[in-house]
Amino acid sequence: MEGGVHPTDPSAFRDCFSLAWRNPYVLRLAFSAGIGGLLFGYDTGVISGALLYIRDEFQSVDKKTVLQESIVSMAVAGAIIGAAFGGWLNDRFGRRFALLSADFLFFIGAMLMAAAPNPSVLILGRIFVGFGVGMASMTAPLYISEASPAKVRGALVSTNGFLITGGQFLSYLINLAFTKVLGTWRWMLGVAGVPALVQFVLMLALPESPRWLYRKVRIPR
Repeated sequence: MEGGVHPTDPSAFRDCFSLAWRNPYVLRLAFSAGIGGLLFGYDTGVISGALLYIRDEFQSVDKKTVLQESIVSMAVAGAIIGAAFGGWLNDRFGRRFALLSADFLFFIGAMLMAAAPNPSVLILGRIFVGFGVGMASMTAPLYISEASPAKVRGALVSTNGFLITGGQFLSYLINLAFTKVLGTWRWMLGVAGVPALVQFVLMLALPESPRWLYRKVRIPR
């Protein structure tokens, strides 16, 4: 692994694409890990459209603003806890394991939300999704930076930010697509499990962060 501070170079992105053309494995690694950013963006965006239909199905949610606020905010609360716990998980078990755990939690949360028979289960699903989002949001850029060549590290890490905004845009398209479908909000929230499942499968084929492995060898537990 290369170290040190590298000077700013306008050709960094050109070098990044050149490297991706010669070695697509590096770009695949960055986008596979960056799906964590997509999950973050999708979850923050999709609830704005889904909540309108949740209020139509559950009268208690429509009447009590505290339930509406809880449905929206519990994902953020879960993300705070997930990010804090994710730091320990990253150090103890590695970046790859942390991302796989985040995908698992996000998938469970998406399924709970899609099948929620009442607001309580829906809020529980939002908490699980928040755990996954928090863990993925701090692990994905860390994993990409540690596994990327130094010269194009910044460009590859930026894929995580790109996929966050891409996830927000995708959530609005999904909201629009399921507006007239039976189940509306259940599909909007449940489809979030698909990218989590895709990332889980992709991460199984990727290696652990070399920096974490190096640290593990130097500082045996």
